[in-house]
Amino acid sequence: MLARISLGRVGHSLPTKELLAFQLAHARARDAVLNDLNCSFFAAYQPLIVHSSALNRTIYLRRPDLGRRVADPAILTRGDYDAVLILADGLSATAVHRHAGRVLDALLPLLDGWKLAPVIVVEQGRVAISDEIGELLGAKLSVILIGERPGLSSPDSLGAYLTWSPRVGRNDAERNCVSNIRAEGLTPELAAQRIAMLMEAARGQRISGVRLKPLAVSGIG
Repeated sequence: MLARISLGRVGHSLPTKELLAFQLAHARARDAVLNDLNCSFFAAYQPLIVHSSALNRTIYLRRPDLGRRVADPAILTRGDYDAVLILADGLSATAVHRHAGRVLDALLPLLDGWKLAPVIVVEQGRVAISDEIGELLGAKLSVILIGERPGLSSPDSLGAYLTWSPRVGRNDAERNCVSNIRAEGLTPELAAQRIAMLMEAARGQRISGVRLKPLAVSGIG
């Protein structure tokens, strides 16, 4: 959340314009957190819909641990997959609605030769749910596109997290992140290129996270 400075003053208060702008930004951020994911946005990808162990949004916000586990693991069938692409609401379903489809549209043509699992859409999901999903599917790599925590200037920021050899118990140091995917930040098309390069580097080095060598990923520092 960015600080707002030099807003002016009217007596002891803020100018009405600035106060209203703040209230609007705050409302948009709250809506991004509280809105439900509309899975029909992604019907064209014929996804498998998965729900976390958090039964509703209230539980999800109060119990982050439940958002990291799949409610019904039996629906995920193990296979021989190079990667699985996952979409999850996270803390901004707005971000997923606006940008995830564009990222997928730009990313999928760059993955020629990859054996991909069915696209997974997760309701009430946290980043780490990609570990369990990848493990259950037998995927060598998991990539999750997820709504990031909204700020007053960015209620629709999407993040991508990549984990090699996903399994329950992985930590954040074992992931790579591409963040701030939105019109005012990193465009979905450019984000897709960076994700694809990270995927190739992870597959080549058989690792992800802080140990993944940046020099192996052209254009990413």
